[in-house]
Amino acid sequence: MDLIAELEAEQIAELGKTIPDFKAGDTVRVGYKVTEGTRTRVQNYEGVCISRKNGDGIAGSFTVRKISFGEGVERVFPLYSTNIEQITVIRRGKVRRAKLYYLRSRRGKSARIAEQTNYRPKTNGKTPAQGSAT
Repeated sequence: MDLIAELEAEQIAELGKTIPDFKAGDTVRVGYKVTEGTRTRVQNYEGVCISRKNGDGIAGSFTVRKISFGEGVERVFPLYSTNIEQITVIRRGKVRRAKLYYLRSRRGKSARIAEQTNYRPKTNGKTPAQGSAT
C-alpha cells in the first residue's frame, strides 16, 4: 500500500463513518445537517444517485437527483462530509452505466429505473476461498 493510500485510510478510520454500498441507479436517502440560526436539524434528501466520483476515498462524492415540485434538482454530497448524518439505500437500481446523466432529459415513465432484486453485498475484494495464507 502506498503512502497516500495509507494516509487516506487513516483519515477515514478517524472519521468512524460507515458508508453503505451503493452505486449509480440506487435510490438513496441522505440525512443532511442543516443549521438555521442557532438550531441544527437533519433534513432528508431522497433521490436517485446519478453518479459517484473518486471512488470510496476521502475525496469521494456522489450526486443525487430528485424531482421537487415538477422541477429536477441535483445535489452533490461529499462522501465523508461531517454534515452527513446518515446515508440509507432505499432501492437498488438495475443500470448498465456508471453515470446516469441521460436522466436529466427524461420525464415520467422513461425516467424510471428497474429495481434489482438479486443484490448481494460487495466483499472486500477477497473471496472466502482466498482467506489468509499462513
